[in-house]
Amino acid sequence: MRCSAVLKKNMKTKKILKELGFSPTDRVVIFHADDIGMCEASVSAYAELLDFGLMSSAATMVPCPWFPATAKVCRENEEKADMGVHLTLTSEWDNYRWSPLTSNDPKSGLLDAEGYFPRVALPVQEKSTNEIVYKELKAQIDRAISAGIEITHIDTHMFAIYPAFTDVYLRLADEYKVPAFVLQPDTEMDFPQALTEEQAEKRLLLNAWHAMSYENAENRFEQAKNYLDNLQAGLTYFLLHPSKDTPELRTIALDWRTRVSDYRLFTDEKFRTYIKESGIQVIGWRALKNLL
Repeated sequence: MRCSAVLKKNMKTKKILKELGFSPTDRVVIFHADDIGMCEASVSAYAELLDFGLMSSAATMVPCPWFPATAKVCRENEEKADMGVHLTLTSEWDNYRWSPLTSNDPKSGLLDAEGYFPRVALPVQEKSTNEIVYKELKAQIDRAISAGIEITHIDTHMFAIYPAFTDVYLRLADEYKVPAFVLQPDTEMDFPQALTEEQAEKRLLLNAWHAMSYENAENRFEQAKNYLDNLQAGLTYFLLHPSKDTPELRTIALDWRTRVSDYRLFTDEKFRTYIKESGIQVIGWRALKNLL
């Protein structure tokens, strides 16, 4: 069943790319910015990345304090913004936290002892239920839409959806008629193993994915180039966490250096020239959503 699902999904992905005008040998990449709205530094970086035009997708964390500012940027840049909802069940930093939209009841399984989302996914997966998680994630999507964001997809912060709430995740994608971040099962991170064959037949599967290092902020251009030079044909998800260098970011995030490096890389003319000359085809989620 697993192999059958992968085969059918790959055929679906190839069909969609063909409909978008790509050939079977094209290397198609979504350059995606995560954690937008987590803090101010992410929002100001996102606004500049929109203007620069190399980043092709992003996702916002609705429960975070700077979500309203993200929504404002999206409303002011409707034609350029390709924004999804970064469905959030965790709050990982030591001194900067956020809470669920729908519950302050510890019995919900959504809260830690401090009254925030847990720092890691396991407590939610062990203690909460599909019904409670569905209600919370639906509220996050609804708030994004109410704030004026035309959402293009959904994905998952810290991959906290998998594997316990995969059914909830796919249900929401179907209800809102948006694609969900789903990897084909033979990728390094084999999350889609929780999908049934019937579910897989409906999905667009990403053929590969790559996240920029959370630890090594040096030589960011060479890091990206080393991966992209060896890119295979198909649809690849290239993940970054861009933020501007601010006192706030340095106080919040231990990995602030790599976040700043991501921002600088995707506002670098040298990197833009490299992408243009490499023959890589850049795409966002909106085109995929419109076909799906």
